[in-house]
Amino acid sequence: MDLLLTIFLLLSFAAWLWLLRVLKPNRKSANFPPGPNPLPIIGNILELGEKPHQSLAKLSKIYGPLMRLKLGTMTTVVVSSPEISRIVLQKYGQVFSSRHHVDAIRALDHHKHSVVWLPVDNHWRKLRKLCKENMFSVQRLDRSQGLRREKLRSLRDYVKECSVNGDAVNIGRVAFTTSLNLMSATLFSIEFAALGSAGSSEEFREMVLGIMTLIGKPNLADYLPLLRLVDPHGIFRKNTVLFNKCFAIFDEIIGQRQQTTDSSTPKNDMLEALLQIKPEKSV
Repeated sequence: MDLLLTIFLLLSFAAWLWLLRVLKPNRKSANFPPGPNPLPIIGNILELGEKPHQSLAKLSKIYGPLMRLKLGTMTTVVVSSPEISRIVLQKYGQVFSSRHHVDAIRALDHHKHSVVWLPVDNHWRKLRKLCKENMFSVQRLDRSQGLRREKLRSLRDYVKECSVNGDAVNIGRVAFTTSLNLMSATLFSIEFAALGSAGSSEEFREMVLGIMTLIGKPNLADYLPLLRLVDPHGIFRKNTVLFNKCFAIFDEIIGQRQQTTDSSTPKNDMLEALLQIKPEKSV
């Protein structure tokens, strides 16, 4: 009953704010592209239907390739043509670089530290430069070519062994394990899992898939920020648990690296580059 009363009060307050906005003239609305008239509180959420991509395609035939939708309290501009997309991405790419973050990504304040969700500012530029120099530069990719070949060779040998023994190969599992080990070797110079072992690989796989599923799940709190207080679908709480598990693994790896005293064999990976950053220059 307490939860229902809280939701009712929040919705009533949101309806009152919406009425104030409707009754008060808004000069900025003339700057938005055309779009369907929104309903009170929920806006145009119902018009998305079960297949949003098809619904948006139908709406674009009515309102054009550039239209405005109101999703709860969030105003969204939808682009649905190659020509307009080219203008948005090329001419105004800097303006549209910052993105709205869903409530699930707010777990452990991840949206304040991740290069994926940060707005375009000096902090984001420093992180991007760090990733570019230590992961995506031509020199770095050339140096890691042997690592990629090694992981693919391990995958080939494992499939060959299964073929000789007559064992079935779980394509999804071995592909994920290979990708996971390639990523962990690039970042931390270690392997998270062994091919054919369903233990740690499957656990990490379920963790990653769980986070991705929660981030992509429809959540009323994304459209009505007042509902973040009650977390109606429990998405924020569930993602916090998964983030804690994931970060615990990273903390253990970082702790082990910091305790390493053998400086004669420095690791040439992303973690080493991050640990070499001085506190006054940290990002």
